[in-house]
Amino acid sequence: MSELDSILAEEFCVRHHYSAAWPATKYRFGLFDLHAYEPQLVGVVALGIPMSNQVLTNPFPTLVPNEESLELSRLVLLDSVAMNGESWFCARVFARAAEHGVRGLVSFADPVPRWRIIEGRTEMIKPGHIGIVYQALNFDYLGRSTRRTLTLLPDATVLTARAQAKVTGGERGRNGVVARLVTLGAAPPHPDEDLAQWLATALRAIGARRQRHPGNHRYAIRLGRTRGERTRTTIGMATGPYPKPRLAAA
Repeated sequence: MSELDSILAEEFCVRHHYSAAWPATKYRFGLFDLHAYEPQLVGVVALGIPMSNQVLTNPFPTLVPNEESLELSRLVLLDSVAMNGESWFCARVFARAAEHGVRGLVSFADPVPRWRIIEGRTEMIKPGHIGIVYQALNFDYLGRSTRRTLTLLPDATVLTARAQAKVTGGERGRNGVVARLVTLGAAPPHPDEDLAQWLATALRAIGARRQRHPGNHRYAIRLGRTRGERTRTTIGMATGPYPKPRLAAA
């Protein structure tokens, strides 16, 4: 295991993660297969900076957000990694993060499956999950995040409210959002076209849909180089029992 630069970590995660997106990150760690002819990158963990500090300060009110607390925003391993490789990798990532002064991590598990539409066919690219990996790593369960309505694009990615606001408000970064929708089949906006109207038309044209989301499962873990450092960190939200998988009907 070793720390990675952002370019290598992003390229791996965009290729292998269902969201095909890359968050703002502070630390990135790679798992390598040393038995291959040349060392091969087979897994990435990224510790990132969420869009809102409250994502961190709610579970960790005594820690400095984006310094002492971070989001475990990507955990991506190839299928070739052995079953115990995930926990082995994470344990070493957490130890290295603690050396950097990180004392708490929060992460989320999305229980809603994602479906992609390709040439009229619908295929699942991600089953819903409840965070079994975080349970195995002894995270605390902190309930669900806020319920919300998502704008789902045909490629199964989410067009966030923040991305939409960049377009409608004419903000920096809007060109990337526009290009993303054009790639999916929307007509480019005319130079003098109202961007709010264009966005509404573009979303209808490509078949974007609105979906109610029940909220992600939220998990948190204390880090530290010693047991004392870990126990000094306060979790400021109520903890509860882990959610369990739903059993299929007989």
